[in-house]
Amino acid sequence: MSERPVVLVTGSRKGIGRFLVESFLSEGAQVVGCSRQEADPLPGYVHHCLDVSDEAEVRKMLASVRSSFGRLDILINNAGVASMNHALLTPGDAADRIIRTNVLGTFLVSREAAKVMMARKFGRIINLSTIAVPLALAGESLYAASKSAVETFTRILARELGPSGITVNAVGPCPIPTDLIRGVPNDKIEKLVQRLAIPRFGTYEDVAHVVRFFASLQSSHVTGQVLYLGGP
Repeated sequence: MSERPVVLVTGSRKGIGRFLVESFLSEGAQVVGCSRQEADPLPGYVHHCLDVSDEAEVRKMLASVRSSFGRLDILINNAGVASMNHALLTPGDAADRIIRTNVLGTFLVSREAAKVMMARKFGRIINLSTIAVPLALAGESLYAASKSAVETFTRILARELGPSGITVNAVGPCPIPTDLIRGVPNDKIEKLVQRLAIPRFGTYEDVAHVVRFFASLQSSHVTGQVLYLGGP
């Protein structure tokens, strides 16, 4: 890619999203991000305040990307909501927020991003899943189910967009010390980590390595794949 790539990262105010924004900026990319709240400014970074499940706002953001840069090369659907709770104790409003953010949000941003990418017959869409899917973790039924839906969406969208030169893949991180697990008891997290083939917490850089691979020109024949970190 001779031009500076244009990258969009959702859920980019903190955690994995913020790390990916900084990583792509350091590599010379033009980076756009979004979250529900304002983000600390960075040179060369454009931030949008929106909810990814709001269709009108998502359309407006992608229209802005098209207007400002004329293209979009890489989309990372990182925005997500987790709920570490027994299914019988999960309120309906929490369930709605999980599904709307994780499933509907990923769908809406991917759909609008793909429309921009198709003009140049090139694009990389990378979705965030979780190791909670293959491990079928108790207490994460709805969260894992929402990410399982993201994985199915990833595989089918890969088939739909493949003829247009757009690849679609997903990465499923193992536990990483972020806000998503901050409220989970330490003993529960430790038991989960010990179930991994590589029994340690993941890092932002672990995720970034996989994202860079899926985003690279060299991965042009890799699509519809889900790569889990840590070895479930």
